[in-house]
This record gives sequence, C-alpha cells and structure tokens, in this order.
Amino acid sequence: MLMVITIASCTKLDVPVESQYVRENFPTTTNDYAALFGTMYSSLSSRYAIDYWRMQELSTDEAIIPARDGNFDDGGQYRQLHYHTWTFDHPNVRGVWEWGFGAINNCNRLIVLTNDSKATEASKAASLAEVRAMRALFYFFMMDTYGNVPLISQFPVSDLPPTQPRAKIFEFIESELKAVIPLLPSKTNVAATNTLQYGRPTKAMAFALLAKMYLNANIYTGTARYNDVVSMADSVQKSTNYTLDAKFRDIFLPNNGPQINETIFAVPYDQQIPGNQFTRFGFFPALAPSYGFQVSLSIAMSTTPEFYNRFNLAGDVRKNTWLVGPQFIPDGNGGFTNQPANYPGTTNQIVITPNLVLITTKPMDVGNTTASQAMGVRSIKYYPDVTTIQATRLNSNDVPVFRLADVYLMKAEAILRGATATTVGGALQTPDYLVSRLRTRSGVTTPANGITLDELLDERARELSWEGWRRNDLIRYGIFEKEYPLPNDNLTMNKDATRRLFPIPISEIRLNNKLVQNPGY
Repeated sequence: MLMVITIASCTKLDVPVESQYVRENFPTTTNDYAALFGTMYSSLSSRYAIDYWRMQELSTDEAIIPARDGNFDDGGQYRQLHYHTWTFDHPNVRGVWEWGFGAINNCNRLIVLTNDSKATEASKAASLAEVRAMRALFYFFMMDTYGNVPLISQFPVSDLPPTQPRAKIFEFIESELKAVIPLLPSKTNVAATNTLQYGRPTKAMAFALLAKMYLNANIYTGTARYNDVVSMADSVQKSTNYTLDAKFRDIFLPNNGPQINETIFAVPYDQQIPGNQFTRFGFFPALAPSYGFQVSLSIAMSTTPEFYNRFNLAGDVRKNTWLVGPQFIPDGNGGFTNQPANYPGTTNQIVITPNLVLITTKPMDVGNTTASQAMGVRSIKYYPDVTTIQATRLNSNDVPVFRLADVYLMKAEAILRGATATTVGGALQTPDYLVSRLRTRSGVTTPANGITLDELLDERARELSWEGWRRNDLIRYGIFEKEYPLPNDNLTMNKDATRRLFPIPISEIRLNNKLVQNPGY
C-alpha cells in the first residue's frame, strides 16, 4: 500500500514490471540504459529546486516569501515555514515525502530490472552502482528532512514497512555508498567523458555525500565523525580534475554545465524541465525589460535583512548575486551600464531595499504598494536566462548539489571541531588556508586569520546562499530556532527543537500504521 502512495507523484511508474521490460526485451546498450535510468534524474529535477528547496531555505533566515497584500500567501504555507508552524498536512511536507519515496521505489524497481536483464555482469555492476548511489542520495534527503523513516530496499513492497531509527538509515546510506564507490566512474580530463557523466553519480559525488553525512553525524547518530569528514574531503581533492573556477558567477550562469571545474554533482535543468524557477519567483518583475525579457513574474521571494548583512567583506563579488539598492541596466557581460533601470513607462529609477516592514492587518504581509513591492533583497545567483525564460518562465541554469567549495568548507569546519588537518598538494590545509582560497577567488581583500566556527558559518552563508544547505547548517550549529523578528511582526516563531525534523505526512500514517510520528506533532 505504501508503494502506491509514495509514487503518487510519478504515476507512470505505477505499472507492473512485466508490462515495461522482461528478460527478452530489456535494454542492453549504453543508450538504452541512459533512457531507462533517466527516470531517476527526471524525478530528482522535478521537485529538488522547488518543494525540497523551500523546506530547506524558507524555514531559515536565508529565504522568505512574504505576502503582498494577500498575494502569494497561498494558504499561509510560506509563513508556516518561516515561523516553524507547519503541520503534518503541509503541502511541502506531503509533497517532498511522496517525491523522495517515489524516487526510492523507482530506484528499487530499476535494481530488479537490471538484475533480471541479459546484460553482461560488468554492465550490470556499473548500472547497479549508479542506481544504488542515487537511491542513497534520495535516502539522505529523507533522513535529513524527516529523521526516522522506513527503509525500503525491495520492489515490489511485500509488506507495510515500519519506521526505522535515523541511525539505521545513516548506516544503510553509508554502507551503500562505500559498496558502490569502487564501481563508480571518476571525473577525467576528457570533456566528452565528463559530459556523459555530468549529473550522474561519480566517486567524488559519493565522497562528498559521505562528508556531508559525517559532518552531521552527531545530529544523525549521536556520534561525531569529524576525522572522517577530512578523509572524504581528501578523497575528493586527490582528483586534480576538480578545481575552483576562476569566476564565482560562472558556476551559476544559464550555460553552466560539465565545463564547470568545481561542480561535483548538479541537477541539470532546461526550459522544458519544471523545477528551476528562481527567476520566476525571486526576480523583481519591473526589472524584466531592462534584462531583455517581459513575462509575468512573482514579486515575492527574497532574503531577510539579517542574512544579507552577512555579505560584508570588502571586494566580495558574491555580494553581486543580490539585487539591492539603485538598479542599472546590465551590460550583457556580467556587469552594469551607468543607465538607470526605471519602472516601465516612467523615469523613476528602481531602488530595492533590504528591509521587510510588515503591515499589522495581515500576517507576514508587506503590502503591495510600489515601495513595498521593492522591499526585500532579490537573488540573481542563478542569473536570468533571457533566451528561455520568455517562453516558459523557467531557468536553464543547472543547480549544484555538491561542489568543491563546499568540500573545503566542510573540511575547515571539521578541523575546527577537532579533526586533524592534512596536507594535500604540498599545503597543510588549515581552516584559514581553505577559507582564504575561497575568499581570494571571490576578490575579498582580507584572508582568513584565526577563523572561528561562527565566522565559518557566515562564510558558508556567503559562499552557498540559495544552494539548499542553510537548514542543515543551522541545525548542526544548534541555532535553527533563532528568531529574526521583522518590524510590526504579529506572529511568533515556534522555537521547539522538535521542529528540526519535519513530520511524517498524516496521509501516510493513515495508510500505514507501522509509521511512527516524529515527536512534537
């Protein structure tokens, strides 16, 4: 029964296995496998940059969708995320669970089909490694978001699966990744090969995922694993084919892809794949003509003043990923002209302000005047894709999940928390050394000098904003419940630590009495 429910968002998968492939017609060529396994990646892209991203970011200080005189309230779902007042029937809570376990069940289905195929043993082994790595990634999303979840590793599901302790899910993911690493490909110095591997699991992707798990192991299992973080980071860095890109902005442009040297694993998007809607929801609509397009956009999604204030280092180009202050027409080369960007049909220059001043008559609402529309710093980290957004309102920018910069920061934090620094490439990789490399790339004039854990968290904010890791970071630092009141705020944040986990959707519990609800719900 759970199998049917959890793949509700992927109804094309809810068919008997024999109606799709049997031993006689199972795919055997590389192209055949790519087409079949594409269901894993289409599932990942379908909700990663919308529903999943919102749970990880709107529940923090990093992103906020205020209402605008009632517009964009959408039943209160965004303010519920902001104030940690979500319930077990919140649309994101339900949708992400269905997304994650639908993808896991699909991976289980692909494992069965691969084992039953006529492919060579070597081909089977490589294909199974790819699927198991993707299943491990989806399980990480579920473990991190919901905590204690069912462990489903067979298809079809023969019995209702019970809730398993978070530590057991951790052990399963860890064992799966360790088992498949020898069979996963490595990034090469051959562009054509890297293009084929792009957006698919590699050894470095598994190492980076393990590093992320070990960094949070104290949260997931109660046992710190900081030396293992360093070990996994070293494993990534041993490949000289991963390097920091010279220009921070290039990593997120519409034409980003396998040519980006530091991307370890990304979710590819184009204008036909629903998912990357950062411009649709986060751009300032009145600026659209100045950027060369004119479509209907939201005016809502921005960041909080407190989060933007962390971009305070002199010369830091990462500050340029935000729209704030007087706006000017872009020059098409990543910079701006001296020509003001005005509200359409006027000579009034657009000025975006960091403040979010709420009105007192409606909850988390800034009003809908011209001035209030301009409240809230907007992100253009995923730079608007002028060539495609005109038709679909979708970006073609790929969204990184793991990249080398995050590996540096995870390693630096693990060392600050007690791990032993190691030497890679002839350099002792202290936290100051690792952070200074990122600052140098970003044009910051002050290198790290005796960086602290709190300062490192701010560095993670500057480097990884809107990449989906803020909730994970704040929970690890023990400040997920920290409140940042807005002027005229008439709502109160739920500061209960049980909110560090989302609830199991009530619809799932009603269908499976073996699922145990998380505390606090």
